Amino acid sequence: MDEAAVRDLLREVEDPDLGDDIVSLGLVNDLEVDGDAVSVSLALGAPYAPHETEIAERVREVLTAEGLEPRLSASVPEEFSPAEQVMPGVKNVIAVASGKGGVGKSTMAVNIAAGLSEMGAKVGLFDADIYGPNVPRMVSADQRPRTDGDTITPPEQYGMRLMSMDFLTGEDDPVIWRGPMVHKIITQLVEDVEWGELDYLIMDLPPGTGDTQLTILQTLPLTGAVIVTTPQDVALDDATKGLRMFGKHDTNVLGIAENMSGFKCPDCGGFHEIFGAGGGKQLAEEQDLPFLGGVPLDPDVRTGGDGGEPVVLEGGETADAFKVITENVANNAGVVRRREVSRRR
Repeated sequence: MDEAAVRDLLREVEDPDLGDDIVSLGLVNDLEVDGDAVSVSLALGAPYAPHETEIAERVREVLTAEGLEPRLSASVPEEFSPAEQVMPGVKNVIAVASGKGGVGKSTMAVNIAAGLSEMGAKVGLFDADIYGPNVPRMVSADQRPRTDGDTITPPEQYGMRLMSMDFLTGEDDPVIWRGPMVHKIITQLVEDVEWGELDYLIMDLPPGTGDTQLTILQTLPLTGAVIVTTPQDVALDDATKGLRMFGKHDTNVLGIAENMSGFKCPDCGGFHEIFGAGGGKQLAEEQDLPFLGGVPLDPDVRTGGDGGEPVVLEGGETADAFKVITENVANNAGVVRRREVSRRR
């Protein structure tokens, strides 16, 4: 079987999100036929995303059914990988943001990062909240970064490489900086931290739409952003402001994640919608964005956030809710990357 015949076979493989076959979409980077062995390079840019795993498995099925031996690899060409041009080795940079504080944004960022790592991805977690860094406490990170004077090597926890402003200040010291200093330290952390090879770098942004967010949007080509909200109207109003900020900088929003979606009473078994119901999903529908999922109020989330194991790594309904959000984030990052390749080919 020659290359043209193999390409015709691959037209049977549909992209579940983009609505066409992978050949027509330009998602086959390269193809080599050597007897019964077929080497296929696919333009898949979100490692361990369930939908991209399905595409690869479908390619294997189609080729194997014809008696061929598939040898698959996956990569997005460098010209379609702006993140790697700024941070060599980092395939996807995903910001987790909120319009206001107190909605559980850092909790969401930690659990998305830990969930991706649990799936098998190489993950970094960048606590970019200059004024209120708390990710090291949330993941019980006792080790500090190492430096040789030129580069900073981040410590690891739960399979994630960590960097936080908290590592660079004294314990309990307040950070009182104006905009230019914020820009300088964020830029330095981006340029000087040795992240190594990462599938995903999750950035926990501070709440609001201030200097830190602007610096990151101007410095880093983000794969996309996750907007975190709670169901009540005041949180939704501020989440909308965050959406507009990313829209003004042409940054993809991967979806809306809702925290504190309700409380299941362990004593009576009743479900109480303390902060209202369906606000995050309604916002996603109004903005024509994906709803990534909702996470209930759960004491285990608080325990995990106070230095216990991230809830996503445990069992139970709340862990499953975080896993759904994590998988949706990865899937939607994959859509962004594949759509970009398809559009430019």
